[in-house]
Amino acid sequence: MSHLRAAMCPEALDTVIDGLESGAATSNSVALTFDDGTADFVDVVLPILVEYQLPATLYLSTGFVDSGTNYPADGVPVSWTGLRDAVSTGLVTVGAHTHNHVLLDRCSVAVATEELDRCNERIEDELGSAPIHFAYPKAIPARPDVEALVRSRYRSAAVAGTRPNLPGATDLFRLNRSPIQNADGWEGFSRKVNGGMRTEDDIRRVINIARYRGKAA
Repeated sequence: MSHLRAAMCPEALDTVIDGLESGAATSNSVALTFDDGTADFVDVVLPILVEYQLPATLYLSTGFVDSGTNYPADGVPVSWTGLRDAVSTGLVTVGAHTHNHVLLDRCSVAVATEELDRCNERIEDELGSAPIHFAYPKAIPARPDVEALVRSRYRSAAVAGTRPNLPGATDLFRLNRSPIQNADGWEGFSRKVNGGMRTEDDIRRVINIARYRGKAA
């Protein structure tokens, strides 16, 4: 985070999208995003965001917060109180990630509609405003009829990509993201921040499609 603050231009997702639409986005513009809504976002991430004054978007799966059920790999869900505290800093925007983390390439239009609308309703009820940004669970895009639901509800939608989003050449409903992992090390992190490691992501996408075959969420 120190490197991003010093070497790049971290901006709110809305600001980055404004730049992509107008053509004013620069090569060092970055938007920080996080998925799901585990408690460590508030306990660990939020103090760092505040320390470095970095804006970020959290794509939230609301069903886990409502039920208190752990995410896969025993991720403890954040609380609505914790999310309100995060939003109150002025640094955190909460986006949608479906209610139950449903994979939208394999569910019906009816299920997708319920998942998107329920997620939006719960965020608006608890945090005061409906989400305008969305991230596909597991970064797997929807089939066309379900993707149309996403396009009608949000300003943007994120998939995978590990490559830059270029002004004038980016579909705002297929925003590329570069997942940062512990295994990347400093070299991998630096390459991803600068838009590299595209091939790695292409391979990861193929593996994930096979990995989640037969699963609904």
